[in-house]
Amino acid sequence: MLEKTKETYKLWNEYHLILPKIHRYSLGTKIDTLFIELIESLAVATFLSKEEKLPFVRIAIRKLDTINILLLILFETKSLDTKKYISLSEKTNEIGKMLGGWNGQLTKQQAEKKN
Repeated sequence: MLEKTKETYKLWNEYHLILPKIHRYSLGTKIDTLFIELIESLAVATFLSKEEKLPFVRIAIRKLDTINILLLILFETKSLDTKKYISLSEKTNEIGKMLGGWNGQLTKQQAEKKN
C-alpha cells in the first residue's frame, strides 16, 4: 500500500506543477502536504506492533478522505481536468479500499483480544 501511495503521489506531483496559480499555492499545496502526511502515517503504521497500528491507519484514512474532497474541489473549479481527476481518483479509491480493509482487520483483532 505504501508503494501504491508513493506512485499516486508522484502522479499528483506532476499535476500539481501545472495547476492554475489560483489553486497551485493553496489547495495544491494543502493536497501535497496531506499526501506527505499520508505517506508518513503509512510508514509509521507499517513498522509498529499490531496493537499500535490502528490510530495511524485511522489518521491515514482521514488524510486520504481530505485529499479526495480537495481533489473534487479542484475538479469542480476546473483547475483539474476530467482525465487527471479520474486518474487520481481511481488510485486514491484503491488506496482507500486497502486502508479500509486494514482498518477492519485491526479492529477485528483488537475486539477478539478484548473477549
